[in-house]
Amino acid sequence: MCGRFVSASPPDQIARYFDAVDDGEHALEPNYNVAPTQDVYAVLVDGGVRKLEALHWGLVPFWAKDPSIGSRLINARAETVASKPAFRRAFSRRRCLLPADGYYEWQRPDETGTDDTPGGRGKAKQPYFIFRRDGGPLAFAGLYELWRDESVPDDHEHAWLWTATIITTSAPDELGKIHERMPMIIEPDRWADWLDPESKDPADLMSLLAPATAGGLDSYPVSTAVNSVRNNGPHLLERIDPGQVGQDPSATSAGSRRSRSAASQGTSGSVPDKLF
Repeated sequence: MCGRFVSASPPDQIARYFDAVDDGEHALEPNYNVAPTQDVYAVLVDGGVRKLEALHWGLVPFWAKDPSIGSRLINARAETVASKPAFRRAFSRRRCLLPADGYYEWQRPDETGTDDTPGGRGKAKQPYFIFRRDGGPLAFAGLYELWRDESVPDDHEHAWLWTATIITTSAPDELGKIHERMPMIIEPDRWADWLDPESKDPADLMSLLAPATAGGLDSYPVSTAVNSVRNNGPHLLERIDPGQVGQDPSATSAGSRRSRSAASQGTSGSVPDKLF
């Protein structure tokens, strides 16, 4: 499951990192609590050019009667993405990368969670922020699709809706103790092949979805303030101590509030003072 992530870096930096063209028409506000149905950055190849675009999170298949189905298709399981009707056409021809500065996942109080709803089943879950130790971005494997709104004319600005989904896989090693699923991360040496719209062989494409590893990733607990999409801002990334579980760091005094870099001390890795 991937239901929340962080996308706070400037689009020009994202485009430069992914060697993509940014036309500046789709700039999004920094978002420390990206939620389904919101707009997100995506890197894709269009007309032979690698571009940075803003797409709606929640894939709407081309055959859908209305776009509301997108809220239920925010993730696509790697195990079935090539065969499931909602995803198989996009998997064949419309693949993308969704850049992220990190993502959130929720752990049950007793053990690795399986319920994908934060705070579900009457028990408070502990959110964790998961990120790259070297401060670089994550490149989630994604699919995108175009849906035609037949209620408006062809030249209407909303005639076409561009939507995306994040591919997920089984979480290994330490990450599996937080949650059994995680976003599929594509390494840089596979970006070109993944994005190539001319690559359509299912076996070749599945080979690009390499088994997930936790190498290079780190995590730490954060406030349950992230549970609410109404909460946003860098304070959501602050590491909490066990005694702070359930508290919102933004409610603490400025004198006691720690910076991201200071809060990360004591973890096996460190969070950079600024995003990539």
